[in-house]
Amino acid sequence: MAEHGSQSAEETPWWRGAVIYQVYPRSFADDDGDGTGDLAGVRARLPYLAELGVDALWFNPWYPSPMADGGYDVADYRGVAPEFGTLAGAEKLITDALELGIRTIVDIVPNHVSSEHAWFRAALASPTAPERELFWFRPGRGPGGELPPNNWVSEFHGSAWTRTTDPDGTPGDWYLNLFDSRQPDLNWAHPQVRQEHEEVLRFWFDRGASGVRIDSAALLEKDPALPDLVPDATAEPEGTDGPAQPEGTAGAAGPEGAAEPTRPHPYIDRDGLHTIYRSWRAIADSYPDPRVLIGEIWLPDTERFARYLRPDELHTAFNFDFLSCPWEPIRLRASIEATLAAHAPVAAPATWVLANHDVTRTVTRYGRADTSFGFATKARGVPTDLALGTRRARAAALLTLALPGAVYIYQGEELGLPEVEDIPPDAIQDPMALRSGGTSPGRDGCRVPLPWSGSEPPYGFSPVGATAPPWLPQPTDWADRTAYAQIGEADSMLELYRTAIRVRRAEPSLGDGDLTWLPGAPDQVLAFSRGNTFACVVNLGPDPVDLPNHDSILLASSPLPPAHHLPTDTAVWLRL
Repeated sequence: MAEHGSQSAEETPWWRGAVIYQVYPRSFADDDGDGTGDLAGVRARLPYLAELGVDALWFNPWYPSPMADGGYDVADYRGVAPEFGTLAGAEKLITDALELGIRTIVDIVPNHVSSEHAWFRAALASPTAPERELFWFRPGRGPGGELPPNNWVSEFHGSAWTRTTDPDGTPGDWYLNLFDSRQPDLNWAHPQVRQEHEEVLRFWFDRGASGVRIDSAALLEKDPALPDLVPDATAEPEGTDGPAQPEGTAGAAGPEGAAEPTRPHPYIDRDGLHTIYRSWRAIADSYPDPRVLIGEIWLPDTERFARYLRPDELHTAFNFDFLSCPWEPIRLRASIEATLAAHAPVAAPATWVLANHDVTRTVTRYGRADTSFGFATKARGVPTDLALGTRRARAAALLTLALPGAVYIYQGEELGLPEVEDIPPDAIQDPMALRSGGTSPGRDGCRVPLPWSGSEPPYGFSPVGATAPPWLPQPTDWADRTAYAQIGEADSMLELYRTAIRVRRAEPSLGDGDLTWLPGAPDQVLAFSRGNTFACVVNLGPDPVDLPNHDSILLASSPLPPAHHLPTDTAVWLRL
């Protein structure tokens, strides 16, 4: 596998500068025609991914699950959901991808399990079941225990507590669920919970997985007293309805380091987490080809964020401050600088991402008056200029691929797919939307199945002759956005990504390494060099700007005028 960065392949671990492609299995490719994407569909599309040039695939959960929350409600960590395939199929996918130079990263969901998990089913069977110690069961408050044990709020709206019914039909204790009521939180103070997850890591590492992405990584440990949440416990992460982040959305520290909280938060960023991740790192490092730990962590305090990336803990963590940042030069530069500064003390590589399975798609978000992202901005009926959003998304692609560290590409971003905002109410499946009472459109709009070919749904997502429609409806105007329609089209989004990743792979100064801001750039411009011979220049202002002195143009996100001025919302890679 090709390595990135200014160091040699022997010196630079692959993950420090990798291009990692996020696969949301339900929506990638449907091989058996049941309307749901599956692992066989991914295997069939591996040549496409190899041609795109990615180094690794990160898969959202493929485990057996009732799918109450898109698979993040795991019923069995050692299996594969029948709708996705089999364990043998997953092993074959990992092997086949590796033969093409593509590694596999699996999703681990340690904060909670499905209510269908064997442990939780046993816990509900009896008020005295020993399995109840693996969760957070507590009596309610009030004369009859009718009130939740504390004031914690679920990320999916409402109380973070659900009351049980005892086998005799009487109201029972409450259990904690920071997310959906069908996702009971695990008690990480119990040694059996810790041992189970260490065994799960080994299970997937032994089958060839090159790493794990850790969902909600800062939430595992809770204050055993379960106190009420008070306002000064910690600063709340931006873009959420409460102190925790929804699955798949957390990220890196914000552009300003927040002051140390006046008291520890009862369930975010507790110090005991570091002991857990040191034990995981020891397991990852025990393999001849060390495995990689990638944390989903959102903390406003940059110093506390960096603690998770110390040499004996996680390798990298997601950077969602950059993702949520508006398309504004000053804000973007501040986010880039803060991200690099947060990682520098622990010598960890930054990560960059524009979208994922929870976030409004880039071409839609960048076409709005408010180009930032927060869950409060997920609303219906927001005017969007898709042409403008697409132009900015193309420039943003070159910006992210030129920054130091690793880059994540969410499936369909390379096709320029917009958010689908007209999904019929009876087709919506996201619990975030369902529990909001209709106030939030949820996250289904960025999870619509990919269009591969053809002029009408299912656009090659399912095989010819399939009778089941895709699990979410596709728009009828995506014919020009299919992968097949874009292959070989010089001005297509797909060819831009292919070319950019190819140049990145060949350019020794890209990937891991340092960044130097070019002096004299206007305030509306982001201009930086990587090494001595490569520069990236992005014009975010309303007027064209002059390019700095250069020998040649390697790649531009949009056509350049003959005078080689850089138009608005355009990025260019230069040979200095």
